[in-house]
Amino acid sequence: MPIAKVHRISAAAPDDVSGIEAAITSGHIDPKGVIAVLGKTEGNGLVNDFARGYASLVLSQLFQRFLPAEQAAKICLVMSGGTEGGMAPHWTVFERSEGNGAKGPALAFGRAHTPAISAEHLGRLAQVDKVASAVRAAMADAGIVESADVHFVQVKCPLLTVQRIADAERRGATVVTSDTLKSMGLSRAASALGVAVALGEIKHSLLRDAQIGSDWNVWSGRASCSAGVELLGHEIVVFGMSSAWSGPLAIDHAVMTDAIDIESVREALARLGLPVKGQLPPVELPRLLAVLAKAEASHDGRLRGNRHTMLDDSDISSTRHARAFVCGALAGLIGHAEIYVSGGAEHQGPDGGGPVALIVNRSLILRA
Repeated sequence: MPIAKVHRISAAAPDDVSGIEAAITSGHIDPKGVIAVLGKTEGNGLVNDFARGYASLVLSQLFQRFLPAEQAAKICLVMSGGTEGGMAPHWTVFERSEGNGAKGPALAFGRAHTPAISAEHLGRLAQVDKVASAVRAAMADAGIVESADVHFVQVKCPLLTVQRIADAERRGATVVTSDTLKSMGLSRAASALGVAVALGEIKHSLLRDAQIGSDWNVWSGRASCSAGVELLGHEIVVFGMSSAWSGPLAIDHAVMTDAIDIESVREALARLGLPVKGQLPPVELPRLLAVLAKAEASHDGRLRGNRHTMLDDSDISSTRHARAFVCGALAGLIGHAEIYVSGGAEHQGPDGGGPVALIVNRSLILRA
């Protein structure tokens, strides 16, 4: 039976894959089983954050040293730019192994890639449909039958550049926006609604183009979408629980109602066997393998009744503020800041909040 393995590895720079390489050469990671790598890389996380592409290139070159190029290309490389505040740059490697582990259900994950999306379809229902179809394919790849068993869906989606917009206009097509930064949000928004449709959180028949990136009453509680200039299609990884998988790892998720709603995350930790009244004690840290989260500045400019200035700061994008803020809140709960926090949570959780996934090793959880 398949067994999930999760490796969180620190990074000294966007091109520092030495930790992954050492794990491969020592036999700790089998590159043939690697499904995806999620990376937090320093940079601004905006249109011109080429650190993401640099990291993807170096990772691709690394895996091509151990795998045929065609097989290496199947690995989903999801780079999220921006490690503001105390967030620690790192890689999280997801590996599928085989063996006879503890009886399931257990952590399961699957992947899917989409072809390049036409510029005129980005941020519209056509992108919703493309992502929804790919999410279903990734669920099948993971052996997850019921959408209720899905706890997190990570999507890496494209954005518009001046060149891509010009190419569309030469073909007589119209794009959803000529603002390249705004296109990042619209791409994330359409991708998130694609996840919601695939998981049955939203009825496709009720969606309209005009709702994408504007109607914050429709959202997914399990979508995490990150846009980047380094790809033209989508890379999608679905995480959940499946009785077809075995082993000690498990996943659960919470939906933060706002940027300081750590109590919902504490409840998810308790469901996974890590009940904590304060901060997670250091002795417990090896049991918590990964924390994956989304962050967003609420569009009404308020946080629990008080005004915030994340949307008014003309020097720093609100996504950068939100990443640092939510990472700090979560770090205060779990006791470290090597957390995957992706900014820009359009339709990913309620406005100002967002989904958080937690992966634990149940074999390390002891009872007093």
